[in-house]
Amino acid sequence: MSDTPSEPQRDPPRLIPTLGIFSATMLVAGGVIGSGIFRKPGVMAAQIGSPLLLLGVWLLAGVVSLFGTLSNAELASMMPRTGGQYIFLKRAYGPFVAFLYGWALFAVIQSGSIAALAYVFAEYTTRLVALPEASPSLAAFAFHVPLIGDVAPFKEFGVKGLAATVILVLTTINYLGVRFGGVVQNVFSIAKMGAMVGLAIAVAVTPGVGQLANLTVVSSTIHPTGLAWWAAVAAALQGAFWAYDGWQKITYIGGELKSPQRDLPRSLILGILLVTALYMLMSTVYAFVLPIDEMMQSRLVAADVAERCFQGGGRWIAVAVMLSTFGAANAVILTSARVYFSMGGDGLFPAVLGQAHPRFHTPAASLLLQAGWSLLLLFSGTFDTLTDTLIFVSWFFYVATVGAVFVLRRREPDTPRPFKVPGYPVVPAVFIGFGLLYLVQTFANDITSYRAAVAAGKPALLNCALGLALVLAGTPIYIYYRRNKPLE
Repeated sequence: MSDTPSEPQRDPPRLIPTLGIFSATMLVAGGVIGSGIFRKPGVMAAQIGSPLLLLGVWLLAGVVSLFGTLSNAELASMMPRTGGQYIFLKRAYGPFVAFLYGWALFAVIQSGSIAALAYVFAEYTTRLVALPEASPSLAAFAFHVPLIGDVAPFKEFGVKGLAATVILVLTTINYLGVRFGGVVQNVFSIAKMGAMVGLAIAVAVTPGVGQLANLTVVSSTIHPTGLAWWAAVAAALQGAFWAYDGWQKITYIGGELKSPQRDLPRSLILGILLVTALYMLMSTVYAFVLPIDEMMQSRLVAADVAERCFQGGGRWIAVAVMLSTFGAANAVILTSARVYFSMGGDGLFPAVLGQAHPRFHTPAASLLLQAGWSLLLLFSGTFDTLTDTLIFVSWFFYVATVGAVFVLRRREPDTPRPFKVPGYPVVPAVFIGFGLLYLVQTFANDITSYRAAVAAGKPALLNCALGLALVLAGTPIYIYYRRNKPLE
């Protein structure tokens, strides 16, 4: 027997808590505010034809999002761990449902969001500078993917190249440390919020740029009534919910907050209240400056409003959209990799994904895999198609997560809950009700679009069905990892 003393066993590298309440709140707000508030109002105005109703839709979407946020805050205070919704769903419904959620995030929802946000950033860059393009023959190269369509990887090569650079730069920043990624998030969140407030100030100090009457005068052509009115409001709500989407991402990094039980609920609530206030401010500014019939014709309402205030306002808004999408992309990259990290640690994804970098204490492997898949979606050009198919699935998981409040209240009544949903059970029930109505409306719109495409002899795709198929395609992977040891 050797007398040599054995070396003490070292603990494996882990993620470390470094973020405070301010960074957490900026992650919530910065992760929500992307391009939606700049691009969606014109489409929504064309659907409902009333400025006051448009403001009401933005407010209603904010209130419903707040109800979902309050429900998630209770779960986050109970389970302040890295992984967020994945952890909540696993505890309430078991590992299979949680895996399908994580798989959906990786396969399309979050990876597709990263690709889409980086693409929009690059797209708006072209309003300021020209980007190089591939040769016509290379740009025309394409191949067909069943159910998806033609894929042209070199089309819009300049935009895709810049978008890829954004993804790689932000991945590198977050690879080097969560504190570094948090600083970037704080800077860009403050910058884009400042740009939004700056536009409101410009409107306020520019004489004659708007009229109070614009806030009440309805469209001369759009007058939905009866069931058509309800359908129009539902369609507009879809646009508003898309703009509010993303508040749950802060729960993914619970293990890296200094005081997660306190700061997770607070940052969720403060962040969504801040976003709602900014969205209402911007929507009021838009409606004050542009009559509803003009707003309906606008592709980028914010740019048209800025042009009314000062020359070159459109370019200024392009910069604001770039700041906004860059910050939102950083938030998605920073937070989403933590879900795959948790799945790797649970043995539901390759084990290497659940290992923290020994020096930087970040989910390095998860960040790299996420970047690689996002780049593939970017150059394939399929991210918009795929993310459209998973709107239905995303909201299914939102409803399921809030439903977990009821499940765990009944199953674990004595578990400490530092934060409890005010107005329980009404608040989570209202969110679930709106979520179910949203799912039904999405499904109905999908069927209508599918039938119209079939009648016109065009390629038809039932997005909800494809979305569910993409999620369930992860089932064999789940079975493999449940039956075998995690990959080393």
